[in-house]
Parts: sequence; C-alpha cells; structure tokens
Amino acid sequence: SFQPALAFGIGGFSLTAWGSTDFDGYQASEGLANKEIDLTAAYTFGNSGLTLSVADLWWAGQGANKYFNFKSHETAHHFEAGVAYTLPLEKFPLSMAWYTMFAGLDKDAGGGQNYSSYVELNYPFSVKCVDLNITCGVVPYKAPQYYTNGFAVTNVALKGTTAIKITDSFSLPIFAQAIWNPRLEDAHLVFGFTLKS
Repeated sequence: SFQPALAFGIGGFSLTAWGSTDFDGYQASEGLANKEIDLTAAYTFGNSGLTLSVADLWWAGQGANKYFNFKSHETAHHFEAGVAYTLPLEKFPLSMAWYTMFAGLDKDAGGGQNYSSYVELNYPFSVKCVDLNITCGVVPYKAPQYYTNGFAVTNVALKGTTAIKITDSFSLPIFAQAIWNPRLEDAHLVFGFTLKS
C-alpha cells in the first residue's frame, strides 16, 4: 500500500489528510480500486494529555464517485468523534482512546444511526535502538461496521520502528508490525518505511 499524509498544526490545533491505496488497484466484486481518504481535525489541550478529534472517513473506492454526497442514507462517508488521553507518567505513558461514529453510513438494521465505537490502548517502549508499541483494541458493543455482535477484542498488535543509516545526513525509518484480530481469527504482518519532508 501507498499511504500519503499531509498535516498542518498551529498551537494545539491540527488538520490531517491521510490516504491509502493498494497496488492491486481493483475489487473484482465491485469494480472498484481499494482506496481510503480520511480527514481529521483535532485539538490537544496543552500538556494535559487530552485530545479531541472529529474525522471524515471514506473508503468507498476509486470509481465509486459521489464523494460529495453527504445525505444520511446515501453517503459512503463515516463521521467519527474521538477522545484520547495519555497518562502523564514518564515511566508509564499508556494512552487510551475512544472513537464513535456519530453520522454517515454506520447504520443499524433498522436504518438508524448505530454509533459504532472502538476503544484502543497503546503502550510505547524501547529496546536498544528499536521503538516498540503494543496495541489492544476492542469494540465495546454490537457494531456491524466491525463485524461484532457484542463486546469483542478486534486488534492486538506489536509494532517496531527503527532507522537505517544511509548516509551521514540521511536515515530511513522502517517499521514492522504483527497484527491479530481475535474476533475474526485473522492476522497480518506489515513491513514499511516512512519518508518525511
């Protein structure tokens, strides 16, 4: 996958545009390329560790068209609000986040808003020259968007990041991540690198 991001920040306020597209380029069942575009506005309250965010998530795919259709029962957008908090403990910087879809495509069987939610814990630490992060994500109640009928653990991951020195003035950040979804009994191994400008 190719996943570009563009971000702007001033004070505690930030705007981020993030996208993803794969190299297969096509969903045979729907005739669509695999593509996602997420737009996020967030505000961090100083050094409190508290961040509030609102996001527009869209993964209908290249060729789906109608990106600007925001009608409640027709749109392919998901609108999500989030709150995140990092403990102010240098030796235990655990972060917690709760995200809820409050509008858009996330509907229940009766056509009403489902308010699908996702809760995630992250704990970063380092071993020698490798930065590591452990993630545990859960869906607290029934959410068709996440293929759950109730409380479920949907994301357990371990990510490692380090930098490979190319020249005296340039290092290439690389990462590897093992991801498990106990709810779907699925697993992935991801490897990549990051370029920043």
